[in-house]
Amino acid sequence: MAAAEKEEISVEDEDVDKKIFKDCRKIAFYRRQKQWLSKKSTYRTSLDSVTTSSTSAKFKITNEETEVPLLAEVYGIEGNIFRLKINEKAPLKPRLTSCSEDIGSLLLANGTGDLKCRILADPFQIDLVSEEEVVMSINSRGQLYFEHLQIPLKQSRLTKENEADAAVGTSQENQDDLGLWEEKFGKFVDIKANGPTSIGLDFSLHGFEHLYGIPQHAESHQLKNTGNESAYRLYNLDVYGYKLHDKLGLYGSVPYLMAHKRGRTLGIFWLNASETLVEINTEEAVEPMPPQMGPVAAEQKVKIRTDVHWMSESGIIDVFLLTGPTPTDVFKQYSYLTGTQAIPPLFSLGYHQCRWNYEDEQDVASVDAGFDEHDIPYDVMWLDIEHTRGKRYFTWDKKRFPNPKRMQELLRSKKRKLVVISDPHIKIDPDYSVYAEAKEQGFFVRNHEGRDFEGICWPGLSSYLDFTNPKVREWYSSLFAFSAYQGSTDILYIWNDMNEPSVFRGPELTMHKNAIHHGNWEHRELHNIYGLYQQMATAEGLIQRSNGKERPFVLTRSFFAGSQKYGAVWTGDNRAEWSYLKITIPMLLTLSITGISFCGADVGGFIGNPRAELLVRWYQAGAYQPFFRGHATQNTKRREPWLFGKKYTQLIREAIRERYALLPYLYSLFYHTHVASKPIMRPLWVEFPDELETFSVEDEYMLGSALLVHPVTEPKATVVDVLLPGSTEVWYDSKTFVVWEGAHTMKIPVALDTIPVFQRGGSVVPVKTTIRKSTGYMTDSPYGLRVALSAEGSASGELYLDDGHSFQYLHQKQFLHRKFSFRSGILINSCADERGHYPSKCVVEQILILGLKKQPSSVTTHSSDSSDQPVKFMYCAKTSALKLERLSLNISADWEVHIT
Repeated sequence: MAAAEKEEISVEDEDVDKKIFKDCRKIAFYRRQKQWLSKKSTYRTSLDSVTTSSTSAKFKITNEETEVPLLAEVYGIEGNIFRLKINEKAPLKPRLTSCSEDIGSLLLANGTGDLKCRILADPFQIDLVSEEEVVMSINSRGQLYFEHLQIPLKQSRLTKENEADAAVGTSQENQDDLGLWEEKFGKFVDIKANGPTSIGLDFSLHGFEHLYGIPQHAESHQLKNTGNESAYRLYNLDVYGYKLHDKLGLYGSVPYLMAHKRGRTLGIFWLNASETLVEINTEEAVEPMPPQMGPVAAEQKVKIRTDVHWMSESGIIDVFLLTGPTPTDVFKQYSYLTGTQAIPPLFSLGYHQCRWNYEDEQDVASVDAGFDEHDIPYDVMWLDIEHTRGKRYFTWDKKRFPNPKRMQELLRSKKRKLVVISDPHIKIDPDYSVYAEAKEQGFFVRNHEGRDFEGICWPGLSSYLDFTNPKVREWYSSLFAFSAYQGSTDILYIWNDMNEPSVFRGPELTMHKNAIHHGNWEHRELHNIYGLYQQMATAEGLIQRSNGKERPFVLTRSFFAGSQKYGAVWTGDNRAEWSYLKITIPMLLTLSITGISFCGADVGGFIGNPRAELLVRWYQAGAYQPFFRGHATQNTKRREPWLFGKKYTQLIREAIRERYALLPYLYSLFYHTHVASKPIMRPLWVEFPDELETFSVEDEYMLGSALLVHPVTEPKATVVDVLLPGSTEVWYDSKTFVVWEGAHTMKIPVALDTIPVFQRGGSVVPVKTTIRKSTGYMTDSPYGLRVALSAEGSASGELYLDDGHSFQYLHQKQFLHRKFSFRSGILINSCADERGHYPSKCVVEQILILGLKKQPSSVTTHSSDSSDQPVKFMYCAKTSALKLERLSLNISADWEVHIT
């Protein structure tokens, strides 16, 4: 088995190979749909078949050539959302539909909100109309496509409808070419028990040319026109050292995109977990006005239109149309369907140190001590697959890690945590208790012949847990109990990797599509959701081991819509190259707007050896991104932050310490994204939705609404061009306090110790003024407030605080939510949510006010529990900055600071 493992590891070490992964031309359902749609066959609606209820409207759609009916349902969902479902009227067997999430009560789409839904009969088309203008059209391009389930050829002849679905006759040559019953790729043959089952539908977005979303791709934030045979692919794959600016699907998939223009934002959520392709084409088009607006010929006008064509290998058409109208509205609508980002434990917002692999307990202790010796804070040590006994998860290598509890107690003594890896493949070994128990209970995915599916991964020959089965998830969760997971403690958390799932000798390095899951569903039906189910079970296991008291932390590589409810995501196996640092920004922005705010990239690049300058720039960027972890593969040089010389150690230390200073602001942002759905890392267009110049920006971003960050992503840079948006905005350099007016692109000088970060006028950013070795040591550390005044001389901000680890904020309302406001020379700290109560000893000891145009004559503090106190201050006329120090203002009390 060792030889086999080495062979497969060598596959991992190669560049992306197009022979391993398919492009559109090699995907049979894409070829079938393209061939069929070239014939321009249409569907019509039978209006006399329409039935309505208090929750929906149902009607029949018929293909004009085959006369085979489909059943369509349109719902109006609370919150300005429409839902369209299209399925076979009488399928041979059930087709996989949406997950059974509770999405709230359904309302009839009868004019609530500002959009109306109009169904056209012949040909079938649906228009969403706002103020008599068509905003979105469905099937206006006639690309509705639906392949019907079939009786296997051995039992029945190919029927008329099946023949039409495939758009070909029954010749063996055509069947082989279009992959009707068997689809070949290299040495692999995918056998389809009920023939081809793909679906497709087009959406025309009128007046829109800026689209975003559908991760995960190593591509620009704004979606590009796909052209011929270059569709965006959504198919979770283990792609080592992925190619940049490529539409190949990577580790996760979220079949959801947003369209934005001035005055309107829309979302399309295509709820389908099978392999999916998305074509995008933007062009100028002659648009007819609605009939009631007068003669069509007189009312035609030329405007931009973007057509989006969704194609999936299986399932039904189940699509949610999120009608906004603002970006914030669309974020709320999407989270209403899929859930919001969970509030993570505070430690997970600190810095994480990882590599494949830290060798043993002595290595862990040495690295841990190195951070303290060099005065660099960090919170989490990580262990990759080598910590286990022969890649058997939930075990420890007894030679390398003979006393894992003692190792964890060392970390605990410094209020740090440990994360270990747990992958979905289970080594086939009857003496391995996890395998033996899963085997006995029938908990593995099966092959199409009914036996346990077997594939090669890190342990060698393995079987794969069927996480789609609720009983498997329940059992897997139980494995994290302290009594079951020997050597684990309550500071141990989990990393789910290789859960696309990765199968080294499988087609495209993943599982065969005709493998069988619980409920007799084929893997092709739910491939993209497999990793989400593992993360779900893992998170639940960590919650259960604490009797429901403690928040989990789970990092996953594979993800789907809704993964945000269970933890964090990262961008996978990137490279130690400048171009990969640069692509990190649009990749994370795309994840963020599709609900997954807790995201990051491997600092320094997983593959290769970064030079010192690149490593420094990556730490500077990562410090301002939600998930902050350094990671490297096993054949790279060690790169702990102090190994590149004093100069670079100092620069990396400064970057990490600034991250820790910003933790109060970051934690407050996580609270807001949990309750209000707005992403933490935001493209500029989200904050400035009417400013066209922001719509394509992807080299800078907003961290919340207060900070604009422009990472340096080019070597030897001495100046960067920074767009400071907003004609009425003012921006303050966070380092020099220099003020800039908005609506300008500025050339900002940079040195290696500089990353352009600007605080928005009108904001208050809470920070920690004392940085210690980990977040646990900073619980009672004092706060500072960075107040940046708007052009009108006002500012506001918030702070959210709880115990940082439990669910008491939810169950017992043990939290503190404070609001800061500055107006007319008075800074006020007041309660933002009376429901919360959380005792805190913390004080505000420092206040920095930027943009104060004249030196004050006096500063005093006012509070209900003490007399007025004068405050010493320093004022710099050059930077218009006022600094107040040696304060002692309790963060949980109401107080005011008067500046006169």
